[in-house]
Parts: sequence; C-alpha cells; structure tokens
Amino acid sequence: MSNEKIPYKIYLEESEMPKAWYNLRADMKQKPAPLLNPATNKPMTAEELSVVFCDELVKQELDNDTKYFDIPQEILDFYKMYRPSPLVRAYCLEKKLGTPAKIYYKFEGNNTSGSHKLNSAIAQAYYAKNQGLKGVTTETGAGQWGTALSMACAYLGLDCKVYMVKCSYEQKPFRREVMKVYGASVTPSPSTETKVGREILKEHPGTTGSLGCAISEAVEKATETPGYRYVLGSVLNQVMLHQSVIGLESKIALDKYGVKPDIIIGCAGGGSNLGGLIAPFMGEKLRGEADYDIVAVEPASCPSFTRGTYAYDFCDTGMVCPLAKMYTLGSGFIPAANHAGGLRYHGMSPVLSKLYDDGYMRAVSVPQTEVFAAAEQFARVEGILPAPESSHAIKVAIDEALKCKETGEEKTILFGLTGTGYFDMVAYEKFHDGQMSDYIPTDEEIAQNIKKLPKVDE
Repeated sequence: MSNEKIPYKIYLEESEMPKAWYNLRADMKQKPAPLLNPATNKPMTAEELSVVFCDELVKQELDNDTKYFDIPQEILDFYKMYRPSPLVRAYCLEKKLGTPAKIYYKFEGNNTSGSHKLNSAIAQAYYAKNQGLKGVTTETGAGQWGTALSMACAYLGLDCKVYMVKCSYEQKPFRREVMKVYGASVTPSPSTETKVGREILKEHPGTTGSLGCAISEAVEKATETPGYRYVLGSVLNQVMLHQSVIGLESKIALDKYGVKPDIIIGCAGGGSNLGGLIAPFMGEKLRGEADYDIVAVEPASCPSFTRGTYAYDFCDTGMVCPLAKMYTLGSGFIPAANHAGGLRYHGMSPVLSKLYDDGYMRAVSVPQTEVFAAAEQFARVEGILPAPESSHAIKVAIDEALKCKETGEEKTILFGLTGTGYFDMVAYEKFHDGQMSDYIPTDEEIAQNIKKLPKVDE
C-alpha cells in the first residue's frame, strides 16, 4: 500500500488487539542464563522465588518455552482504558529534517501514569490480588513505574509501598504526589526504614541513591511483611513478557499498511520498553524470517551495554536479590546526581543481554544534553513533550534519519516513545539554564565496581 495513504495516527480495532503476550525466549535457540541463588550459585527454584514474587509471575519468569501466554480478561478490560496506543507517522518531523526516511513512533504515554509501565503494573497487581495478597512493594527511578503500579493497585484494592530513588524523589515532587493520590506510600531511597537502607547510608553518606538501592529496600520490606510480595518494573523476564503488547500492536498496525521497518530503536535502562517494542520483530529475526537493525540507546552516564561487563551480578546494591547474568556496571554503581530521569539501573535484562552478546542487536550511548536538545526539537514539531528516557530513542532516530538525508536512502525507522515528560520540568529547567552537564563515568570508576562482581563458576 502506498505510504501516502497511511494516516497520521494508526489505531487498531478492538478485535485486532493482542489477546496473548509473546514470550521471546521461546524463539531463542540460546536461552538467557538462569537466575542463581547467591548462597549456592545454583539456579533459583520456583519455591525460592515464590518467597519474593507472586506464584503466577514466578511461572512466567522461569518459562523459556511457552510462546504465548493468554492475557486474563480482567487485564484485557483494563487495557481497553488506554490501549491500543497510537502508532504515529512522524510526518512533521520528517519534513523538518528534510529526510527521505519514514519515521514512526509507538506512543505509550497516553494514560494517566504517562508511560508504558502500566502494561506490566496491572498484570503484576492482578496476579497479586488473585493470590490473596494484601499488598506489594516496589522501587521506582524516574517515578513512572511507581505511578503505574500505584494506579493498578488502587484499581484492584491492593496496598502499595514504593521506594523512590532519592535523587528523583527530590527532583520530581509532583510525580511522588500522584502516587500518593492513588494511595501509595512513597519513601526516598536509601532510607533508614530498612536494614539494608541503613547499611547503604553508612557506607555512602549523603548518596542520592540508585535503582539497585531501592530494589534492596523493597525486597527486604516485602519478605519481612506478611501478605506482601515484591514486584519489579523492568529487567525481569515476566516484565518483558507483559510489555510485548507494545511490539505486537506495532507490528499489527504496520502490517495493515504493508510497512516493514528497517531500523527499530528503543531507550534502554533495564530493558522493559526496548524488549517489549522489539519482541515480535526480534522473533522474526531469530526464526530467520526477516532482518532488522535493532538499536538500544542508553545514557552515557549509565552505559551498561556499551561499557559494562557480561557476567553474573547481583540485581541490587544491597546484594539480597538473586544473581543475573547481564551486562552490568556492578551492583554498587550509582549514576551521577546530575543524571536526569530514569535509565539508571546498573544492569540490563538477561534476555536483551544475551541477544546483544550474540550479535542480534547493537547499542549506542548518548550524552544527556544532546538528548534534551533532541527532545525539544521533537516537541516543537510533533506536539508531544517527551520523557527524558524516551528522548534517548528520539536522539538516535533523528541521527539515523539525518544519515538517510546524507545518503538518499529511504529507510523506515520505528522508535518507542515510552512516555511524556510533564513531570520532568526540573530537568528541562536545568537544560534551559545551562546547569545540565554531560558527566560520563571514568574507566576507573566502572572498574572499581566490576572488581566486586561475585565469583561464579559457569
């Protein structure tokens, strides 16, 4: 079909929406390495994981073979409040850039939480409710996951305890207040509320925190509070599974108009958005049915893929969680305080790490002032103020489109616009006032944390 007939926004009919999540691991000939018990260095069992996670989520976490998981009707009904999300042809951006490239973006910010995180939040809350639990605990970096989970818990009548990275807690007062609107308790992390929080504060006085710190606190609180379990907004296999609705919808929409992307771009922090966006496309690539240039974009201040080490590491700073084989900067790595937004996890999804290590995708890191410049360029022509996280993908999408302008190639680019930036105005203000810097960790800083990686015989 001619591209001239493609509408500005493509919405699916209700009957076209995915009814099952796609498990990318089922098409991976080389599976991601299993989570290990740090006490024994043996693969975590379902029984061990069920102390921390909901039973049904443990099954999803460990299942490498089931290709599709039916989405429960109650979750499908919730999805209808904000899904399908639009697939947008960025005609205005294309014109502004003067590029022959065709640019599409999947916009996941069209809900009150303002991001893609709600796709997994409602699923995890649903399984917690079905198990008869009283509540859940979690961490949040930029605040999108905490907001989404508090919404889902309010909808289902669950208690929600959020540990928010201290830097973001202070930079984003309105984001934390939205969580409170939905009934969640929000604690800046690291805190004196938990044993591990007190230990981190003792070792790093005045620290602005990291996702690894917040995870440690949330896990401790969950395991010591009867009727609670811990839920996570990224990294884990189960989260990647739920987020596959992003890619499934994108592919259905593109297929309707006979469009095949050449380049697929997503921001990468823990991996949930990127993994969800690329899932069905990567599946085709793994099966040898099609080929795509898949690009992970991460901040230069937290470069897990591009400067990390592929090894087993703790999932959290307090070293209370299982070991995951992933690209990591070391569980003790804490991004600089001037790092704006999320994408501040020390590691990367084991699934994406395996795919990257096997050469199925590439990664680039970008400095944050360039990211915010791209965000403003996008906002001025497409009318959406993007989240800092999403703007990493925007930056590279623009770069790729400009390459097409130089070469005359008419490539088709798809990127993930994970959410809106209306709670990120402190960061935008710093950018406008020239107070934002491009801090990049030194090799020595990274090496110090890599030295502390646990010793695991593989």
